[in-house]
Amino acid sequence: MEVRDGKACGDPVTLTSMPEILTQSKSFLSSKVAHFTESVIREMTRQAMQYGAVNLAQGFPDFPAPREIKEAAQEAIAGDINQYAITWGAKNLRDAIARQMQEWQGITVDPERELTVCCGSTEAIVSTLLAVCNAGDEVIIFEPFYENYGPDSIISGARPRFVKLRPPEAPEGEWTFDSRELRSAFHNNAKAIVVNTPNNPTGKVFTRAELELIRDLCVEFNVLAITDEIYEHILYDGTKHVSIASLDGMRERTVTINGMSKTYAVTGWRVGWTVAPPEITNAIRKVHDFLTVGAPAPLQEAGATALSLPPSYYQQLAEGYRRRRDRLVPALIKAGFRCFRPRGAYYVMTDITGFGFPDDVAFTQYLVKEIGVAAVPGSSFYNDPRDGAQQVRFAFCKRDETLDEAARRLGGLRHGS
Repeated sequence: MEVRDGKACGDPVTLTSMPEILTQSKSFLSSKVAHFTESVIREMTRQAMQYGAVNLAQGFPDFPAPREIKEAAQEAIAGDINQYAITWGAKNLRDAIARQMQEWQGITVDPERELTVCCGSTEAIVSTLLAVCNAGDEVIIFEPFYENYGPDSIISGARPRFVKLRPPEAPEGEWTFDSRELRSAFHNNAKAIVVNTPNNPTGKVFTRAELELIRDLCVEFNVLAITDEIYEHILYDGTKHVSIASLDGMRERTVTINGMSKTYAVTGWRVGWTVAPPEITNAIRKVHDFLTVGAPAPLQEAGATALSLPPSYYQQLAEGYRRRRDRLVPALIKAGFRCFRPRGAYYVMTDITGFGFPDDVAFTQYLVKEIGVAAVPGSSFYNDPRDGAQQVRFAFCKRDETLDEAARRLGGLRHGS
């Protein structure tokens, strides 16, 4: 081989077209991505836009965020809070989070050593899993599950292990799990369990007794609890939210994850956080630093204002969503759906068996294209799609007129299907 100016020269290289390169170089891709797809929820939003459908698929409000929070963000930007905040979170926000956890759950938090502000609870979860999991570990996940949990586990090198939540036989009943099935999941290589309460997509609120059972297993098998509590203030029918970190024996083995998105109707702001013991927090901060550096600085300042709102705000929040639930659920029942009444969050899971479609994907395609309402196929919340093949999820975090228009369109479903 001839060398000129320090560069090797030889036979000319033949350039291959891009499609051929992609076909020939599968080794360039991580094997991890073969185990999951793009978000089905966000795909349904794209289809809602394409077909002009009412979007009851993705869980974002179509009404304004509170005025005082938006004004706080504007003032922060005008006040030139536009550069990096401290990597693990602006002090004002961390102090506000610690204060609220003490007030609402009785949990004392050191905002300097136990708190990390992330780019939404989504990043908080994956940063946590990357910080604590090794190859070969298992992460226990209740299913149906929010679609990110499985891929997040795989990205972290762990293997998800699923425990079924079973739908109630009666509409007013509760989703339940088998304690023996749960116990068996803790054997072998369990490193962590993800608990989402109030739960997306089912609306289940885990009871204190259920959380105490999970606590006992975590202590017995030395397993970490990762709790997604993003819907903690959206509760109905007298249910109470319990943070598992508040239970005896769990403070030192729990990562509590939360964020602004759902409580303050700012899903696009991407401000979330983790609360964990100092050693775990230190590991999460390292991952977070190199993953995203930091959450938006002016929006963190606005977050401190949001978390200082009076108790009446949270009461009105829950009552507003209860009214929306009670507006949509009767319309769904009238249209022919069997509904599982949610106790928290702002989703309702439904059974579509009565419509006679082969599966949930065919039904939701018909629904968005022909009826003009977008929902999420239930199979996207299960490891085995067959388990959710006759379920569909609707989101009711919408204006009354949006829900009424959806109800009007769904009125033609019973006769048109």
